[in-house]
Amino acid sequence: MLVVEDDPTVAEVVVSYLERVGHRTRSIGDGLAAAALLTGTESADIDLVILDLMLPGLDGIEICRRLRQVHPQLPVIMLTALGEEDDRIAGLEVGADDYVTKPFSPRELVLRVESVLRRRVPADAGPPQLLSVGPLTLDTAARRACKNGVELSLTVRELDLLSYLMSHPGTAFTRTELMSAVWGWTFGDQSTVTVHVRRVREKIEDDPTQPQLIQTVWGVGYRLDGMVNQ
Repeated sequence: MLVVEDDPTVAEVVVSYLERVGHRTRSIGDGLAAAALLTGTESADIDLVILDLMLPGLDGIEICRRLRQVHPQLPVIMLTALGEEDDRIAGLEVGADDYVTKPFSPRELVLRVESVLRRRVPADAGPPQLLSVGPLTLDTAARRACKNGVELSLTVRELDLLSYLMSHPGTAFTRTELMSAVWGWTFGDQSTVTVHVRRVREKIEDDPTQPQLIQTVWGVGYRLDGMVNQ
C-alpha cells in the first residue's frame, strides 16, 4: 500500500494506523516521484493508493489520471480539503474510488481502505455469476466486464456499480441506496454516485449524452434497462 502525502505528520499517522491493522505500507511525499513509481514496474506490489490532492511537483489529480492509464483497477482513495467540493468531484472524475476530507479520523480512513479492498477481492458468496444485460456481460468471479465482447476498462467502484445494476435490471435505485449497496456507507456525499454513474455511462453507452442502458429516473435515481439474456 502506498501513501502519497507531503505532510510528514499526516503521513506518519496514516502509515501507523494502516500498519497497526496489518497492512505493509510505504509513503512518499513528492508528486513526480509518486507518479513515476505508480506507472513503473514497482507498482505491481501496490494494492491500494492513498493520494493527497495537493502535492509538490505534480498534483493528485494528474497522478490519478496517469495511474488510470496503466492500472484501471488499482484502488485509489483521495485526500481532499474540507469543503472543497470541486476538488472531490475532480478526483472522482479522473478515477478515484473514494475520498476522505481533511481533517479526518484515521479510523475512518482505515475503514474506507478495508471497504475498497473487500470490493476488489470479494469474499466467497457462492458460485460465480455471469451477468448479461443487452450488449453487456460481467463475470463476477473474474471481475471482468465486456460490451459486445470487448473488455471494458473499469475501476473497482465502477465495476461494483455496474455489477449491482446488472444484478437488478429494471429496478430503480436512489443514490442513497446505491451508496449503501456499492460503497458500503449509509452516509456521504451523493455526488460520488452521480460522478460514478457518469463515468460508467461514458464506457458502456454508444452516446453517453443519450443513455440507453443506465436511465435517470427523475426524482428517484438510476435504473439499468436493456434486454436481459438468460
